[in-house]
Amino acid sequence: MDWTAVALSLRLAMIVTGVLLVAGVPIAYWLTFSTWRGKFLVESLVALPLVLPPTVLGFYVLVAIGSRSPLGQAWLALTGSPLAFTFKALVIASVLYSLPFAVQPIASSFALVDRGLLEASATLGASPLTTFRRVVLPLSRDGIITGAVLTFAHTIGEFGVVLMVGGNLPGETRTISIAIYDEVQAVNLTRAQLTALALLLFSFTALAIVYGTIRKPWTVPHA
Repeated sequence: MDWTAVALSLRLAMIVTGVLLVAGVPIAYWLTFSTWRGKFLVESLVALPLVLPPTVLGFYVLVAIGSRSPLGQAWLALTGSPLAFTFKALVIASVLYSLPFAVQPIASSFALVDRGLLEASATLGASPLTTFRRVVLPLSRDGIITGAVLTFAHTIGEFGVVLMVGGNLPGETRTISIAIYDEVQAVNLTRAQLTALALLLFSFTALAIVYGTIRKPWTVPHA
C-alpha cells in the first residue's frame, strides 16, 4: 500500500472537512431560514456537484486556477509558483465537489428544529446569534456529524476531480484513489486489491458511524 498517498488523502480530507464545516454551517442556516424567493437558485448551485460529472467540475476548476486565468496569474505573482497541479488546487476542487455532502445534512437538521423554540428564545431577549448557538446547534448535532463524516469519506474516495486538477504527482497530488488506478494500470492487482479493500472498509465504517449516530437510518412505519 502507498502510505504516502494514504497520508496525503487523510490530510486532504481533514482540511476539506474543516473548511466545509466552517463554511457549510452558515450556508445551511441561510438556506433553511432565508425567505428569499430565489434561494432555489443557490440550492441548485450547492447541489450541482451531485449530478455534475467530476471531470467537468475538475475541468472548470482547472480553467479557473490555470496560469492563464486571473486567479492563476495573481497566485503566480504573489507566490512565484503556479496554483494548478498542487495540493492547494486539490483542496479548492475538493471543497467545491464535497459542498453538498456537508450542507445538505446540516440544512436538513436545521429544518427540523422547532420554530416555537426559536420564537421562545427571541421572546426571552436572546439575540439571533445566541439562539443559534444555544438552541439550533445543539439540536442539529446529528446533521453536523453526518455532514462531517460524509464529507471526510467522500473526499477520501475522490478520483476524477483530483486527477483533473492535481494530476498524479507522488507526495503532492497522488491520492489513494489515484494510487489504486496506478496499480491497476501497472497490473499490480494484489496491491490494488489491498488498497481498494482498505478504502471499502473505511467507507463502510464511515457510514456505520453516521447511522450509528443518528440511530434512524430508515423510518419504519408503526403497525
